[in-house]
Amino acid sequence: MAAADTETLFELAVPTAAGEFTASYSAKGLAELAFPRANSVLRQRRSIPHDELQQISHWHRLTSKALKLMLTGREPLELPPLEVVTGTEFQRQVWRAMRRIPWGKTSSYGELAREIGRPNAVRAVGGACGANPIPVFIPCHRVLAASGRLGGFSGGLDWKRKLLAAEGVEWENSKSKLQNPSSKGAAV
Repeated sequence: MAAADTETLFELAVPTAAGEFTASYSAKGLAELAFPRANSVLRQRRSIPHDELQQISHWHRLTSKALKLMLTGREPLELPPLEVVTGTEFQRQVWRAMRRIPWGKTSSYGELAREIGRPNAVRAVGGACGANPIPVFIPCHRVLAASGRLGGFSGGLDWKRKLLAAEGVEWENSKSKLQNPSSKGAAV
Protein backbone atom coordinates (compact mmCIF):
# COMPACT_ATOMS: atom_id res chain seq x y z
CA MET A 1 0.00 0.00 0.00
CA ALA A 2 1.45 3.37 -0.99
CA ALA A 3 2.06 5.95 1.71
CA ALA A 4 -0.43 8.34 0.10
CA ASP A 5 -3.12 5.67 0.45
CA THR A 6 -2.71 5.51 4.21
CA GLU A 7 -2.05 9.10 5.23
CA THR A 8 -4.64 11.03 7.14
CA LEU A 9 -6.30 13.48 4.80
CA PHE A 10 -8.68 15.48 6.87
CA GLU A 11 -9.72 16.16 10.44
CA LEU A 12 -13.25 17.18 11.33
CA ALA A 13 -14.91 18.08 14.60
CA VAL A 14 -17.70 15.87 15.93
CA PRO A 15 -19.66 18.01 18.37
CA THR A 16 -21.60 16.01 20.96
CA ALA A 17 -23.34 16.85 24.21
CA ALA A 18 -20.29 15.36 25.97
CA GLY A 19 -17.75 17.54 24.14
CA GLU A 20 -16.14 17.90 20.74
CA PHE A 21 -14.38 14.81 19.41
CA THR A 22 -11.95 14.95 16.48
CA ALA A 23 -12.33 12.47 13.62
CA SER A 24 -9.42 11.95 11.21
CA TYR A 25 -10.03 10.36 7.82
CA SER A 26 -7.78 8.62 5.30
CA ALA A 27 -8.74 7.89 1.72
CA LYS A 28 -10.28 4.61 2.94
CA GLY A 29 -12.23 5.58 6.05
CA LEU A 30 -12.07 6.78 9.63
CA ALA A 31 -8.42 6.53 10.74
CA GLU A 32 -8.51 8.13 14.21
CA LEU A 33 -11.02 9.33 16.77
CA ALA A 34 -9.82 11.60 19.56
CA PHE A 35 -11.67 12.41 22.75
CA PRO A 36 -12.55 16.04 23.50
CA ARG A 37 -9.63 18.11 24.71
CA ALA A 38 -8.88 21.75 25.31
CA ASN A 39 -7.31 23.80 22.53
CA SER A 40 -7.62 21.22 19.76
CA VAL A 41 -6.82 22.53 16.30
CA LEU A 42 -8.30 20.89 13.23
CA ARG A 43 -6.24 20.75 10.07
CA GLN A 44 -6.54 19.65 6.50
CA ARG A 45 -3.39 17.73 5.67
CA ARG A 46 -3.54 18.13 1.87
CA SER A 47 -5.97 19.37 -0.74
CA ILE A 48 -8.72 16.88 -1.38
CA PRO A 49 -10.35 16.22 -4.75
CA HIS A 50 -14.09 16.85 -4.83
CA ASP A 51 -15.06 13.15 -5.06
CA GLU A 52 -12.91 12.28 -2.01
CA LEU A 53 -14.37 15.23 -0.11
CA GLN A 54 -17.87 13.92 -0.81
CA GLN A 55 -16.85 10.47 0.45
CA ILE A 56 -15.29 11.92 3.61
CA SER A 57 -18.43 14.00 4.19
CA HIS A 58 -20.52 10.82 3.99
CA TRP A 59 -18.19 8.99 6.39
CA HIS A 60 -18.27 11.97 8.73
CA ARG A 61 -22.07 11.91 8.85
CA LEU A 62 -21.88 8.18 9.74
CA THR A 63 -19.20 8.87 12.38
CA SER A 64 -21.18 11.70 13.95
CA LYS A 65 -24.44 9.75 14.03
CA ALA A 66 -22.84 6.57 15.40
CA LEU A 67 -20.88 8.43 18.07
CA LYS A 68 -23.91 10.39 19.25
CA LEU A 69 -25.97 7.19 19.40
CA MET A 70 -23.30 5.39 21.42
CA LEU A 71 -22.92 8.26 23.87
CA THR A 72 -26.66 8.20 24.51
CA GLY A 73 -26.83 4.46 25.07
CA ARG A 74 -28.00 3.27 21.68
CA GLU A 75 -26.08 0.82 19.54
CA PRO A 76 -25.49 2.19 16.04
CA LEU A 77 -26.59 0.06 13.11
CA GLU A 78 -23.83 1.40 10.87
CA LEU A 79 -20.29 2.63 11.38
CA PRO A 80 -18.05 4.37 8.89
CA PRO A 81 -15.36 2.19 7.34
CA LEU A 82 -12.52 1.93 9.85
CA GLU A 83 -9.08 2.28 8.27
CA VAL A 84 -6.40 1.57 10.84
CA VAL A 85 -3.22 3.07 9.40
CA THR A 86 -1.04 2.66 12.48
CA GLY A 87 0.06 -0.13 14.79
CA THR A 88 2.01 -3.35 14.72
CA GLU A 89 0.53 -6.61 13.50
CA PHE A 90 0.07 -7.66 17.15
CA GLN A 91 -1.83 -4.44 17.95
CA ARG A 92 -4.03 -4.93 14.90
CA GLN A 93 -4.83 -8.49 16.05
CA VAL A 94 -5.92 -7.10 19.42
CA TRP A 95 -7.99 -4.36 17.77
CA ARG A 96 -9.75 -6.92 15.55
CA ALA A 97 -10.51 -9.04 18.63
CA MET A 98 -11.90 -6.00 20.47
CA ARG A 99 -14.30 -5.34 17.58
CA ARG A 100 -15.85 -8.76 18.28
CA ILE A 101 -16.82 -7.82 21.86
CA PRO A 102 -20.61 -7.28 21.65
CA TRP A 103 -22.37 -4.10 22.71
CA GLY A 104 -23.07 -4.15 26.45
CA LYS A 105 -20.58 -6.96 27.14
CA THR A 106 -17.03 -6.91 28.43
CA SER A 107 -13.88 -8.98 28.12
CA SER A 108 -10.64 -8.99 30.08
CA TYR A 109 -7.11 -8.31 28.88
CA GLY A 110 -6.35 -11.98 29.59
CA GLU A 111 -9.35 -13.22 27.63
CA LEU A 112 -8.26 -11.13 24.63
CA ALA A 113 -4.71 -12.46 24.94
CA ARG A 114 -6.04 -16.03 24.86
CA GLU A 115 -8.39 -15.24 21.97
CA ILE A 116 -5.52 -14.09 19.76
CA GLY A 117 -3.43 -17.12 20.74
CA ARG A 118 -0.98 -15.23 22.98
CA PRO A 119 -2.09 -16.16 26.53
CA ASN A 120 1.05 -14.72 28.16
CA ALA A 121 0.76 -11.35 26.41
CA VAL A 122 -1.73 -9.80 28.84
CA ARG A 123 0.34 -6.64 29.42
CA ALA A 124 0.98 -6.27 25.69
CA VAL A 125 -2.79 -6.51 25.10
CA GLY A 126 -3.21 -3.67 27.59
CA GLY A 127 -0.62 -1.67 25.66
CA ALA A 128 -2.45 -2.34 22.39
CA CYS A 129 -5.71 -1.17 23.99
CA GLY A 130 -3.98 2.06 25.01
CA ALA A 131 -2.63 2.58 21.47
CA ASN A 132 -6.04 2.08 19.83
CA PRO A 133 -6.45 4.91 17.28
CA ILE A 134 -10.24 4.62 17.05
CA PRO A 135 -11.55 4.28 20.61
CA VAL A 136 -15.31 3.92 21.04
CA PHE A 137 -15.73 2.21 17.61
CA ILE A 138 -12.88 -0.22 18.31
CA PRO A 139 -14.29 -0.71 21.81
CA CYS A 140 -11.28 -0.76 24.13
CA HIS A 141 -13.59 0.59 26.85
CA ARG A 142 -15.13 -2.91 26.98
CA VAL A 143 -11.84 -4.45 28.12
CA LEU A 144 -11.35 -4.82 31.88
CA ALA A 145 -8.71 -6.11 34.26
CA ALA A 146 -9.12 -9.75 35.34
CA SER A 147 -10.35 -8.66 38.75
CA GLY A 148 -13.25 -6.79 37.17
CA ARG A 149 -11.57 -3.42 37.77
CA LEU A 150 -11.60 -0.88 35.00
CA GLY A 151 -7.90 -1.08 34.14
CA GLY A 152 -6.67 1.83 32.04
CA PHE A 153 -8.14 3.85 29.23
CA SER A 154 -6.53 6.25 26.77
CA GLY A 155 -9.43 8.69 27.11
CA GLY A 156 -9.33 8.56 30.91
CA LEU A 157 -11.31 6.44 33.34
CA ASP A 158 -14.20 8.91 33.45
CA TRP A 159 -14.77 8.29 29.74
CA LYS A 160 -14.50 4.52 30.22
CA ARG A 161 -17.15 4.68 32.95
CA LYS A 162 -19.43 6.85 30.78
CA LEU A 163 -19.14 4.56 27.77
CA LEU A 164 -19.75 1.40 29.78
CA ALA A 165 -22.71 2.99 31.57
CA ALA A 166 -24.16 4.11 28.21
CA GLU A 167 -24.04 0.45 27.11
CA GLY A 168 -25.82 -0.68 30.26
CA VAL A 169 -22.77 -2.11 32.01
CA GLU A 170 -23.33 -1.03 35.60
CA TRP A 171 -20.56 0.29 37.78
CA GLU A 172 -21.11 -1.38 41.12
CA ASN A 173 -18.89 0.93 43.19
CA SER A 174 -16.01 3.31 42.71
CA LYS A 175 -13.34 0.76 43.62
CA SER A 176 -13.89 -2.27 41.47
CA LYS A 177 -16.49 -4.42 39.92
CA LEU A 178 -18.43 -3.88 36.75
CA GLN A 179 -21.48 -5.92 36.16
CA ASN A 180 -23.13 -7.02 33.03
CA PRO A 181 -26.83 -6.20 33.41
CA SER A 182 -27.79 -9.61 32.05
CA SER A 183 -25.70 -11.42 34.66
CA LYS A 184 -27.75 -10.16 37.64
CA GLY A 185 -25.06 -10.07 40.27
CA ALA A 186 -22.23 -12.08 38.74
CA ALA A 187 -19.07 -10.06 38.19
CA VAL A 188 -17.94 -9.87 34.59
